[in-house]
Amino acid sequence: MEGLLGKNNNKRNSKEVAVVDGREIKELVENKEAFNSFVEHKFRELDLDCDGHLSVGELQPAVADIGAALGLLAQGSSPKSDHIYTEVLNEFTHGKPEKVNKTEFREVLSDILLGMAAGLKRDPIVILRIDGEDLQEFVERPGFESEAVAIFSQVESENAPLSKCLMEGVKQLTVEHGMPPSSDPWVVSNIIEPAMQELFLNQPDNTPTQETFLAEFKKLLAIIRRQLQEHPVIVAHTENNFDGSGVKRLLANKFELDKLLDSAWKEVPKDKHNKTSKEYLRLSLDKIAVSADLPPYGAIDEMDEVMNEAFKLVSTDDGKAIDETEYKKLLKEILASIMLQLQGNAIFVSSNSVVHEPLTSASTLLNVPPLSVSPTE
Repeated sequence: MEGLLGKNNNKRNSKEVAVVDGREIKELVENKEAFNSFVEHKFRELDLDCDGHLSVGELQPAVADIGAALGLLAQGSSPKSDHIYTEVLNEFTHGKPEKVNKTEFREVLSDILLGMAAGLKRDPIVILRIDGEDLQEFVERPGFESEAVAIFSQVESENAPLSKCLMEGVKQLTVEHGMPPSSDPWVVSNIIEPAMQELFLNQPDNTPTQETFLAEFKKLLAIIRRQLQEHPVIVAHTENNFDGSGVKRLLANKFELDKLLDSAWKEVPKDKHNKTSKEYLRLSLDKIAVSADLPPYGAIDEMDEVMNEAFKLVSTDDGKAIDETEYKKLLKEILASIMLQLQGNAIFVSSNSVVHEPLTSASTLLNVPPLSVSPTE
């Protein structure tokens, strides 16, 4: 995504090749001339029938690319990811099967990109190049043998063959050891399985002793290191610590909180008595989540549990119709409940995802040529 996200050449270590922190996204959106040109180009690209409006079908590539930029699984792969895709589409269409004009497209895209920029500023994505160097250092350091013994003690089982023990051993390694995520199918089929096949080319697959495991584990890692030297793997690493501090800041900022609550109230459906159902509190929380340093509902299981407890507190599922004052009061109570839960038990989440495509083409929506107009400061 170099065209929009760019690269940071200040490497912190030998394997870090880029830090995506949202600065260039924010610069693009805040540069009116450049952003208008960007929107014009993308709108024409999506408007297949050239009628000056985008249908739900024509918006799908934009929604898919925003999801890709957010690191979501492809649509249809996960109910949680699909929920977020639906929320992104609803941002454009407001939940109705109507076409979107260029002005609406520009406004929603601006909001989404600024939200992404804020999130990336808070939790940058570090792009790592796994090339075998750190794996070699792990194998050669004095503590390798004791760590390998500890791994063997965790994976050994009665009569388990060597191949199973080694595979389980590899799964214990992380990017900190110089190993790309073994949970990724591409890593398994292109790195781990070929290395296992090479190792067992001329030897039986018997139940190992500790000494046998240590020797063969070292050989396996040497093969994997060679493969990574020949074909480095690019990994996107993120870390998030949800401790409630972002919610606390928002609740203490009355001006910003009132503005967000006003916006949330305007967007929810209302009946003839100007009341809305409590079930829309979930949707409103998603809309203000980024301002409270919270992930969208459905993105992180542990955070979903915290939010569900907060929703139970105000009985969001009872379907009761409430007015504006009550709606805003309940949203504040939900935020306060989330803050207190996280202050008592912070949630730390880290992830490592293999980047299977070059960064410059990972998202066609966000991949734009270098801007000819100088960004505003």
